[in-house]
Amino acid sequence: MIKKVPNPIDRHVGSRVRMRRMLAGISQEKLGEALSLTFQQIQKYEKGANRISASRLQQIAKKLEVPVSFFFDGAPNGDATPDGGFADSSSTAYISDFLATSEGVQLTKAFVRIKSGRVRRRIVDLVEALAEEDDQKA
Repeated sequence: MIKKVPNPIDRHVGSRVRMRRMLAGISQEKLGEALSLTFQQIQKYEKGANRISASRLQQIAKKLEVPVSFFFDGAPNGDATPDGGFADSSSTAYISDFLATSEGVQLTKAFVRIKSGRVRRRIVDLVEALAEEDDQKA
């Protein structure tokens, strides 16, 4: 049996729904209730397993207080770059993936509350040093 692979656009839109929902502090269950859906349906949308219709996407955008276009920001366009280079959307996809995790949301919310630019810079330096250390161990 062949497993159906989600369309890259559906996955991207779903991950943006997840990211915005998490940034807004809304559970899958609460969003589902607001849309008269189960949390399982929200899960499927967020994974890209089920395609979101235009009317449903408009409802989601309204509940999450963003324009519909938000869900397509940075979406892959399917076009290969002529020189074989990296397209903007693929080079920044890891940012969207990170922000779609609970850790990414928590870290971002906490980081932006830090007023001191010097402290923020030191945190970035610390994280980069930790990442380098992990790279050297691998």
